[in-house]
Amino acid sequence: MRVILADDHELVLEGLRGLLANEADIEVVATVTDGGALLAAIERLRPQVAVMDLQMPAPEGLNCLAEIRRRELPVRVLVLTAFGDGESIQFALENGADGFALKTAPPRQTVDAIRQVGLGNMVFPPAARKWLWGHRPEANPELSTREWDVLELVAKGLTNPQIAEHLAVSENTVKFHLQNIFQKLGVNNRTEAAGFYFRRKGSLSV
Repeated sequence: MRVILADDHELVLEGLRGLLANEADIEVVATVTDGGALLAAIERLRPQVAVMDLQMPAPEGLNCLAEIRRRELPVRVLVLTAFGDGESIQFALENGADGFALKTAPPRQTVDAIRQVGLGNMVFPPAARKWLWGHRPEANPELSTREWDVLELVAKGLTNPQIAEHLAVSENTVKFHLQNIFQKLGVNNRTEAAGFYFRRKGSLSV
């Protein structure tokens, strides 16, 4: 699993690099300290995962994440930050982050988050999920029972082939349901759809 690390603090980069050096299935192909270098490295090296801070210069992490998605770069993004506030979580979701991890988490948890994101799963710590559950959706879209089934599996991090196998349908059927779900929810990607699911689940459990 090819990984790029992006943080404007060299100490953090060296710590992460050292942490991942012991993982046989993960290779750090580059470390960068600003958004511009991250974008260039992704385009040049084509990693599976970019681990990035939200507080970086030129462009700053928030805008860099949006730019990665605007360019449709084929990389999964794990946001690694010291800030677990609602604004950061919401921005990460709205701009297509595949995972959100806190620098205060245990090292092993961070490694697992990187690996899970690389495997195609979405990762959000309990603090992020708690915030999502506390922000209930205003809309009440009329999803079909099967669409709710698909949405639940998306929120669990399953890929389209995995969902198709789980529901015993074709992958094209899953794609059809996802298109309808995105349209009904007014979202643009799987992460935003998963965010809706977690918020709705929280509102129904109260």
